[in-house]
Amino acid sequence: MHVAIILYDGFDELDAVAPFEVFQNAGAAGADCEAELVALDDREFVTASHGMRVGVDGALDPETDRPDLLVVPGGGWNSRADQSAWAEAEKGEIPDAIAALHEAGTTVAGVCTGGILLARAGILDGRPAVTHGSALSDLRETAAVVVEARVVDDGDVLTAGGVTSGLDLSLHLVEREFGAEIADAVSTEIEYERRTKPFDG
Repeated sequence: MHVAIILYDGFDELDAVAPFEVFQNAGAAGADCEAELVALDDREFVTASHGMRVGVDGALDPETDRPDLLVVPGGGWNSRADQSAWAEAEKGEIPDAIAALHEAGTTVAGVCTGGILLARAGILDGRPAVTHGSALSDLRETAAVVVEARVVDDGDVLTAGGVTSGLDLSLHLVEREFGAEIADAVSTEIEYERRTKPFDG
């Protein structure tokens, strides 16, 4: 499974790094799984919301690249900062890329307010979803069906609540795609106990 985690200036570090570590650990535990950090433009680094500079593995071209899974982190939504998930929603390029990849068959997972970027892409219309608790009112203004859950699995579209829920989302996906034994091995490696079962739409 090829996992692409899309980065942009102002993303929340843990939204992206936690899933990256889970998927890379899954690969080390025997799963056919590899994650990479990508951006829509060709650049070497992206600056996250708390100031971490993160190297980018390459540029994602929605017209030619076909990852099996696209992970979309959130970050800075409520601050309405110039570098944030909100700013990316307003620009529209990431939502457009999400829509194109989903249409081409890529499974899409939104972590935290990354879920609102999925909503802006139109792929949550009429579907159950969740986001960070402080942004639920904004998600309710979209066509998504907001549910109370930490992780929502609606097949080819998944969403997760606040920042640390990205761990639960990615571990759930590891179990869904590769089985409980691999997921348990990753949980043991990172010393994390999953909190809830996902809402299954």
